[in-house]
Amino acid sequence: MAESPAVSEHVLHELEPSVERLLAQHLDAARDWLPHQYVPWTASLDFDGPLDGTPWSPDQSSLPQAVRDALVVNLLTEDNLPSYHFEIASRFGRDGAWGAWVHRWTAEEDRHASVLRAYVHARRAVDPVALEELRMRHVGTGFRTGLPTLLHSLAYVTVQELATRQAHRNTGAVCQDQAGELLMARIAADENLHMLFYRGLFADALALFPDEAMTALADVLRDFAMPGAAIPGFRSRAARIAASGIYNLDVHREYVVAPLVRALKVMSLPGLGPVGEQARERLGTYLEQLAERAARTRELSARMASLKQAAITA
Repeated sequence: MAESPAVSEHVLHELEPSVERLLAQHLDAARDWLPHQYVPWTASLDFDGPLDGTPWSPDQSSLPQAVRDALVVNLLTEDNLPSYHFEIASRFGRDGAWGAWVHRWTAEEDRHASVLRAYVHARRAVDPVALEELRMRHVGTGFRTGLPTLLHSLAYVTVQELATRQAHRNTGAVCQDQAGELLMARIAADENLHMLFYRGLFADALALFPDEAMTALADVLRDFAMPGAAIPGFRSRAARIAASGIYNLDVHREYVVAPLVRALKVMSLPGLGPVGEQARERLGTYLEQLAERAARTRELSARMASLKQAAITA
């Protein structure tokens, strides 16, 4: 059940001083950068069409298949910025410190889709026609979390920014392309600062509203899905991305969930009532289940890799 406007307004009011402080910290730490400087233009060719260039073909890219899958998922995820802006502007408002953050975040995020698209086109990493068709379908569908409370929304963006940072960082690490590695690192740096803002804000929310914030975090972590999960063909791409080690359950557990739980100190947070304690117990159970699932997936991946290697050497 959605919370009442009065409850949302109360949470927004109580957290606004934190938003103002964290926004000032963000602006002090953020470094502006120019997307066009990160695109390998000299490697690019005109495409077929009005410019009568060279049609795209799969053999034009040397990027590994899993990297190309990750680039498509990352790019189409970033493409849905209009929906994300609407989502957080509707939740957080467009006035005062909250509004200043919403617009600053949107301006910084807007760089990501444009520079990623320029990169994949310059490197001819993916079929540009298929990519545009996917963009139209995905952005045309939009995105909506449907989360019940403002604190659930804060918990979601805290987890999502950290997950997105790791996805971009790992894509760059295995792309076997210096320009791609540099670009992914630059985007990941933005996502890291966004995560730090939200993590600091959620830490303050835990202090102000411990039961409600603990419940929101437990709910979001247990049901978390990346905003790109609705992309057509996501499951097959995600499977290849996971098998490559770019983003899988192990990565999610080790680099997203565990660091966030440690940083927020939720397992030792004082002042919880019965509702908050129940949520913490659910969170503890989830952490155990996540570790077990990650271990099973890791063992399965190792067996599959062994069988593949055996088939190659046979």
